Amino acid sequence: MRIGSRLGQIRSEVKAFVDDRLTLSHLRASMVHALDTVFPPHRFDSHEDAPPEALMGAGLAATGWSRIRFLDHDGCDMCARPFEGGLFLGAGAHCDECTDKPFPFRRARSACIYDEAVSGLILGFKNGDRLDLAPMLTRWLERAGADVICEADIVMPVPLHPLRLLHRRFNQAAELARPVARRQGKVYLGDVLKRKRQTHQRGKGAQARWENVRGAFSVSARAQKHIQGKRIVLIDDVFTTGATLRACADTLIKAGAASVDVCVLARAVKH
Repeated sequence: MRIGSRLGQIRSEVKAFVDDRLTLSHLRASMVHALDTVFPPHRFDSHEDAPPEALMGAGLAATGWSRIRFLDHDGCDMCARPFEGGLFLGAGAHCDECTDKPFPFRRARSACIYDEAVSGLILGFKNGDRLDLAPMLTRWLERAGADVICEADIVMPVPLHPLRLLHRRFNQAAELARPVARRQGKVYLGDVLKRKRQTHQRGKGAQARWENVRGAFSVSARAQKHIQGKRIVLIDDVFTTGATLRACADTLIKAGAASVDVCVLARAVKH
């Protein structure tokens, strides 16, 4: 009886370990690590003859780092867009557009400007299965959004539509949000906010983008209890017009969230 009881305990412990650790993301990460050992990933901007000391982190060489315009909370507190002329108007300052038409989220943080220096990197991560870049990109997010993440109760990604997820095989926002939540000791909720319909935003103007995503997201009545009165940080890759982030934040606020902040890898700006 003692042996049978012990075996039952071992089975329970093994099952708990498997349920906790061997998620799809952990399996994918393990496979990527194994492949990288045999076939080291190429940097996006390095040459075959680049010296080893020139390489800084997965995906970038020293010259690549120097081209990226990292942001340091010196722009609009609500949309993260830098002020014209490189002005710094003080902590908490809002641009004219956010003053006239505020977003439903309180604050936005962006690691860098979206331009040629980072577009290949982000698109490679998003569409090119370059999940090996996730550790570097999540560190960017943590640095940029340190203040809002510290105050949050919950970290969650902007969701993909199930058909898009089936085609892409992973949600890039989730691959960023999950490790950030884990390292910062925050609750990760990846399945509370749902995208009810596909929304293709490419090529659309700001107003058309907003009309396209209006009502596209939902939180089920059963899931609302998880976010009631909670402070949420919403994670995505790029902030363009903010239409998708506006729709997500609006949905979460209406479902009972106390507040929503936004943290993205890159902020697109008009030149």
